[in-house]
Amino acid sequence: MAPSTPDNLNPAQRKAVECKDGPVLVIAGPGSGKTRVLTSRVAYLLQVRDVFPYRIMAVTFTNKAAREMRERLNRMVGVDKTSDLRLGTFHSLCARFLRREAPQVGVDRDFTIYDADDQLTAVKAALSQLNLDEKRYKPGAIHHVISTAKNELIAPEDFKPDTYFNEIAKRVYERYNAILRANNALDFDDLLMEMVRLISSNQSVRERLQERTLHVLVDEFQDTNIAQYQLVSLIAGKHHNLFVVGDPDQGIYRWRGADHRNVLRLQQDYPDLQTIALDQNYRSTQVILDSAMAVIQKNPNRKPIRLFTERGQGVKIVLRELFNENEEAQYVVDTIRELQDQKAAEPGEIAIMYRTNAQSRAIEDAFVHAGMPYRLVGATRFYARKEIKDVLAYMRIVNNPADTISLQRIINMPPRGVGEKTFALLEQTARANNISCFDVLTQGKLSGRSAKILSEFAAKWQQWVRLRDELSVSQIFDQVITTSGYQDFIKDGTEEGEDRWANVTELRSVANAAGDAPLSDFLADVALVSEPDNLDESLSAPVLLTLHAAKGLEFRVVFIVGLEDGLLPHSRSFDDPEEMAEERRLLYVGITRAKDRLYLLRAFRRGMWGQSDVAAPSRFLADLPASLLDGKAKKNRALQEEVVSWKSAAMPGLSSFNRATAFQPGDRVYHQRFGEGTVLRSVRQRDDEEVEVTFDDGKAKRLSATISGLKKI
Repeated sequence: MAPSTPDNLNPAQRKAVECKDGPVLVIAGPGSGKTRVLTSRVAYLLQVRDVFPYRIMAVTFTNKAAREMRERLNRMVGVDKTSDLRLGTFHSLCARFLRREAPQVGVDRDFTIYDADDQLTAVKAALSQLNLDEKRYKPGAIHHVISTAKNELIAPEDFKPDTYFNEIAKRVYERYNAILRANNALDFDDLLMEMVRLISSNQSVRERLQERTLHVLVDEFQDTNIAQYQLVSLIAGKHHNLFVVGDPDQGIYRWRGADHRNVLRLQQDYPDLQTIALDQNYRSTQVILDSAMAVIQKNPNRKPIRLFTERGQGVKIVLRELFNENEEAQYVVDTIRELQDQKAAEPGEIAIMYRTNAQSRAIEDAFVHAGMPYRLVGATRFYARKEIKDVLAYMRIVNNPADTISLQRIINMPPRGVGEKTFALLEQTARANNISCFDVLTQGKLSGRSAKILSEFAAKWQQWVRLRDELSVSQIFDQVITTSGYQDFIKDGTEEGEDRWANVTELRSVANAAGDAPLSDFLADVALVSEPDNLDESLSAPVLLTLHAAKGLEFRVVFIVGLEDGLLPHSRSFDDPEEMAEERRLLYVGITRAKDRLYLLRAFRRGMWGQSDVAAPSRFLADLPASLLDGKAKKNRALQEEVVSWKSAAMPGLSSFNRATAFQPGDRVYHQRFGEGTVLRSVRQRDDEEVEVTFDDGKAKRLSATISGLKKI
């Protein structure tokens, strides 16, 4: 027989594994071995306490975590001991139970579980049945309201709308639920909500489940929502053996309904709660841990935990400020090369983390141009993202109206009622007349319903082509995404929609950087970057991922880029203390992913939302003690002067090139309205020049040299 308890547990871990019955909260700091403790606790109950496997319920958040936990237990205690163990995700355990009790919740036992796409389809059907316009009431935004209500256990009849939009959402919620029941279906949120309602309202079911379940164990407790908290509290309601493991400082999924305050609720609801802290970290150096604690300690209402390690102090954290996102990305690539040359880390031991998916674009470009492989985790490569391919397809039909493949992609995106039959008719007419689809539409070759559907689109397309040689790439970009309706289509009021829109505006930054280059050149450059041939996913390569996706991972070297106000913390958090606290937790998670080396990077200027502007340093950087850092934050004015010298040293030919302009980088200038400033660059624009100036108050402007009245001083 395996040992009753693993011999190599530290004192805090052993205390948690062997604790007495009753409610237990294990606050597990990052890298402290929480999975080991949770698994060992189950093994201890099975082997030492002789608890029957079927009387233990262990709940995880992912199927992967459940599989890994079961595999560990199989090795520790044997398959025979774990076969009857109830171990799985919240949703899988609830689905299994509801199959048996289905009639009690108004569905048959063979009910269907609707996934995200099915749910959106049902919302659209509800909107249609209520004669509500999808363009005005975005299905994604409506579904978000419904999902939030279900996670908070609010039924349609109990939903109290506080806005006109929520009044509409309430009506859709009622119809949506009716559609699900008519189709003998439950959505993911229903699995939790109906389980809680059933246990709460049916005494027989409740007593049977409570009696059978002697021990309830929950992983990642800080990520539970209201429904999940109520569920485990109800199931453990008789024996009170609720063993939860989590770290409130790593609660970063509030946007998904998680409520890290469930830890506080637990402490209030269970006065006899045992609290055990796992504060020994096995992952990071002390310098990295101290920096993480310096960031997180500013959050209110948290239980202090002092992380320590036996790995030693380690090297200082590298803090660097670069000129813009492109130089930031180049710094990452250059530093990775140095680390590899010094044998300090293998490529697969390195991660680059960022707040938003759109930030990956500059980093991906730098890797591609450097001929270095990389892996993108938890997201699609920037140029392969649907919204990016959609917008580029629009730009291609403007550049080349004969591009039928691109036309097919976007002719019904956003939806215009153009189905496969209509498009087939369009192509057939083009072939019959030996002309392009563009000519068919603009010459009115179609008749009937098809012509009416496509006439408005044809007029817009013709206008874009006419403006192609008159406008810059970025101006064409703006025309297309607004007049096509694509901008309104993807900005649907959801977090996902906001993320997609951020990707589009990042592409707009690329378009803006094209300046006066022809549209064809812009599309050619993008094509060369978007289809690299050296990205073998099987290779050991640096990992690019968002901070949210980094949860639970660890790397020898971590770069966190974009440490600027507006990115991290995100601008959405500025007026919401809860959101700001979560942003701080997000940085804490990122920092504690690093084992040996940590690089914190920010840009002086960053292209965001299609514009390049001066970026303020993240307010979180001010919390880091100088003693932990290699480098320090500089004032924007000092950095600006440094950048000018960098440019001169790196590009000696720049000064001779700039003699063709009246203003050169580094020139001190005066503007009647904006005051004094320093020229960052000046570009010849036909008979004028565009001067980019950072004024002494930190604001950046692009000015016409001839009409702005700008003067050298």
